Amino acid sequence: MTPFGDRLAAAMDAHGPVCVGIDPHPSLLASWGLDDEAEGLRRFGLAVVEELGGRVAALKPQSAFFERHGAAGVAALEDVLAAARDTGTLTILDVKRGDIGSTMTGYAEAYLGDRGPLRADAVTLSPYLGLESLRPALDLARRTGRGVFVLALTSNPEAAAVQHARHDGVPVAAQIADGARAENAAAPGERLGSVGLVVGATTGSATQDLGLDLAGVGGPLLAPGVGAQGAGAAELAQVFGRACGQVLASTSRTVLQQGPGRLHEAAAQVVEEVRAAMSA
Repeated sequence: MTPFGDRLAAAMDAHGPVCVGIDPHPSLLASWGLDDEAEGLRRFGLAVVEELGGRVAALKPQSAFFERHGAAGVAALEDVLAAARDTGTLTILDVKRGDIGSTMTGYAEAYLGDRGPLRADAVTLSPYLGLESLRPALDLARRTGRGVFVLALTSNPEAAAVQHARHDGVPVAAQIADGARAENAAAPGERLGSVGLVVGATTGSATQDLGLDLAGVGGPLLAPGVGAQGAGAAELAQVFGRACGQVLASTSRTVLQQGPGRLHEAAAQVVEEVRAAMSA
């Protein structure tokens, strides 16, 4: 199988450097005329896939909104992921898992194996039990041609207490970036490595302040915060600099709040804005 990073690079070339979240907030469900229950989530997610499948670089379901409805909600998520696979659209399952040993292996098999009903093309992972604790997921993703996005620099204010902290004189976020770079360097010849980072588009000067070499990571940079959360051209340029070509901007409410029948037009507008920002 073609590595995830190369498949993502091709999808970004074809459809633009934007992924659209599938985040069924209760308020969004209500605005779509759907009930806040598992069937409403399923209908919401399938409608997003129907409109945007094959028309955006990736779709990013947020697992938590489905999980809160228990087994029926997880079943709805399985249906949404399967529908996206049928369109050939890449999926990034936003689960932010992080654990150790056999538990991390279980998470890896659930999301990155070839047979699990919750399998996706990539997942988000939390490295704060130590980046090496993610080894089962990193290794399985490489074997199955899938990818991971490791939380490195998020935009929530409380994250600085951990991500900006220094260990042996080096900021934790910089150590995570260095680890991702090393993983991607182990697979030379790929246009984009399959180990990416999550870097918030609203983190301001933090990348410079902490000395993060994002371009050197060699993998994709998933950038939440574009659109409704306030990040535009200036913010993307400040945060990512010469790594802008690796950015996969993530947007959700800006597109989803437009309602059914108008999603593609809204997503295309975000793509146009992000492309303009990256070429500035």
